[in-house]
Amino acid sequence: MPVGRSSVSAAGRELAARSLGERLRKHRSDAGMSLMEAAEKIRGSSSKLSRLERGESPPREKDVWDLVRHYRVDEAGQDEIHELLSQVLAEHQGRRKYSDLTPGFLRRLIMLEGEAARIMAYETHVVPGLLQTRDYSRALVGLAVGEQGDQVEVERYVRVRRDRQALLEKPRRPELIAILDESVLRRPVGGAAVMCEQLKWLRTIAGEDMPRASVRVLPYEHDDVGFAPSFPVTHLQFEDDGPGELVYVEQMESADYVTTPDQVYRYRWILGELMKRSLGWEETLAVLDERIAHYEKRLAASPAGL
Repeated sequence: MPVGRSSVSAAGRELAARSLGERLRKHRSDAGMSLMEAAEKIRGSSSKLSRLERGESPPREKDVWDLVRHYRVDEAGQDEIHELLSQVLAEHQGRRKYSDLTPGFLRRLIMLEGEAARIMAYETHVVPGLLQTRDYSRALVGLAVGEQGDQVEVERYVRVRRDRQALLEKPRRPELIAILDESVLRRPVGGAAVMCEQLKWLRTIAGEDMPRASVRVLPYEHDDVGFAPSFPVTHLQFEDDGPGELVYVEQMESADYVTTPDQVYRYRWILGELMKRSLGWEETLAVLDERIAHYEKRLAASPAGL
């Protein structure tokens, strides 16, 4: 999982820019393209691309990823480009990072997650982004972008989610509590193989292997069917010198940030009640084990993982 990059020094960014340029030059050479041919792909001049390859001019994210697409860089190479580009743009991280991939309301959430002391999330349909495995994220993104999105675009979206997860490796990482509606475990996103991996990761989190993180399952048979919200809700709390607390309520194409004390209290109370109605630690592990066994059985019957 990637590490935070906000502390990259000016010298570090300069080195990353040169390394990024060298990697782009190698990929261009491997693709058998001349400087002029490649420059045309980013609507620029040979001198512009030459400066980029020497690390002498600030890279534009769109240009870099257009080149990656035309060079047909493999997944490992894309990961390397992503890491170097993130370091180069580190000083602009809060303002520019993911600007062409994520709407403003989600960029704000990503920044707030990094500052939170405690995150409590209730999810109704899918595993929360902070806990998704790479293949699970890839399957969701593939469904979202449809046939119009190419593989480079899909992988960029996946890396956004992976970068969000970096906060779970911070020395002062936030406490994370995830309440999952049972349907999340039963919805076969990506097929049996993907679900096996994802649920095993959730089990690791639900167990005792990851301090300050926990998972609880809200069963179908909870006390009041109409009690639980039909939409995801995330409550973020901050240190005493931070912005206090707020609630993130996600809709289909938008999100609301709730800060009014009465409304925050209402959502906090709802999440607390959902936690009470959720399965305990051992019961959650048992349900995860049962679903893992279910998908493993499906995988054995269909090795393709469907």
